[in-house]
Amino acid sequence: MALESLALVAKWPVATAAAGVVRADGTVLGTHGPARLRFPLASVTKPLAAYAVLVAYEEGAIELDEPAGPPGSTVRHLLAHTSGLAFDEHRVTAPPGERRLYSNAGFEQLGDHIAKATDIPFAEYLRQAVLEPLGMTDTSLEGSPAKDGVSSVTDLLRFAAEVQAPRLLDPRTVAEAMTVQYPGTKGVLPGYGHQNPNDWGLGFEIRGAKSPHWTGGSSSPRTFGHFGQSGTFLWIDPEARAAGVALTDRAFGPWAIEAWPVFTDAVLSELRG
Repeated sequence: MALESLALVAKWPVATAAAGVVRADGTVLGTHGPARLRFPLASVTKPLAAYAVLVAYEEGAIELDEPAGPPGSTVRHLLAHTSGLAFDEHRVTAPPGERRLYSNAGFEQLGDHIAKATDIPFAEYLRQAVLEPLGMTDTSLEGSPAKDGVSSVTDLLRFAAEVQAPRLLDPRTVAEAMTVQYPGTKGVLPGYGHQNPNDWGLGFEIRGAKSPHWTGGSSSPRTFGHFGQSGTFLWIDPEARAAGVALTDRAFGPWAIEAWPVFTDAVLSELRG
């Protein structure tokens, strides 16, 4: 079936939008808009970067609990935004593990850590470890592992299918990535204010009981993924056994807070119907 709900993106107040939904078995249930057009991902870059970090872990190049980032912090802390690093500065603002401080700087330090451990620049490691094996030819990392990815709906649907039914990683590693790290940690979800708790996995945000949230009111608490300030999102709902992607050319703002949950609820309703 081709999901009719995907056409809702045509009503969004943006110049260009593309969206798609993929099942766990890789079946694309439909796309709308220019599916091969490359959009800046902003923070939707982070799940891609995290997946490359997990490949490095499985290859034995790093351990999740080895030191990385500021003193006392580990790879796991950096992936889970609990290293204590500030949002966009390489400055420590809290002890590791104490608060969920969403940090671009933390992902930049992760990229440096992997590059040193593997002797491969992180953008190239990401290409070799994740993008190339999945056939993600529209995707590249143009700078920071936190926010400078560029991709298409077609490619992100390939990635979302992989996360749902892993081939590049042991399923147990992916299960860990979608499991809350440092439970009970509170913090700010950018764009949505203070959340207690502010659940996060390894590079993936976990919906949990957060309210308000960028996913749908009918999204399961197990839903995980990421959104980006460039007007982009990727969610995976294990209970719906499907993933949704939307990419736009308008920065995140009130329009997205209003439009995205309506879109996701419509998709989920059609999937269940």
